[in-house]
Amino acid sequence: MRVVLAGGHGQIARHLGRLLAERSETVLGLIRHSEHADDLRADGVQPVVADLESLDADGLAEHLDGADVAVFAAGAGPGSGVERKDSVDRAGSVLLADAAERADVPRFLQISSMGAGKPQNPPDVGEVFGAYLDAKRAAEQDLRRRGLGWTIVRPGRLTDDAPTGKVTLGVNVERDDVTRADVAAVCVALLDTPASARRAVELVNGPTPIAEAVRQSLA
Repeated sequence: MRVVLAGGHGQIARHLGRLLAERSETVLGLIRHSEHADDLRADGVQPVVADLESLDADGLAEHLDGADVAVFAAGAGPGSGVERKDSVDRAGSVLLADAAERADVPRFLQISSMGAGKPQNPPDVGEVFGAYLDAKRAAEQDLRRRGLGWTIVRPGRLTDDAPTGKVTLGVNVERDDVTRADVAAVCVALLDTPASARRAVELVNGPTPIAEAVRQSLA
């Protein structure tokens, strides 16, 4: 399997890249800054400098040539404002999906956020986090209009705790914490499961081993 990770130096993306590389998959990580390249090489991931905010779809499609999966794991990150939530978390996903269509990539995995599946934000959400959810919601809506074999993963509150290997996974789950490492492991399991195409799931840590949770959620 040849996988291209947009946002390749992000925390979930690095967990995911390592898991895939350990299975001898070919993984390319798209990064904005060349100084992150050595980190990716240490993970077994091939770094590619490609800024989603400066490339067009045709240019990005060149990096997706021959890929089996495109993963959108990019984000504007902490400290960014409303404008960059839109330009990265929404427009970056749209750009990657456009490029994936041009390159005939059959699968697209979108790492979204719990809350983006609801039609509107809760009234107590702040402006910046609200803009983040709006951007993720719009990116999901864009994917649903496409013929790509998309899968949307909406994790709860992310932590850097050690992976548990156990989750609660479903169309709608109660908000709670989930480790970034467990999110990455769920992404691998979903990519291994053809039935996950054109499905959206929410994810927190829970009592069920990941493989079983994926089977149950897609039944």
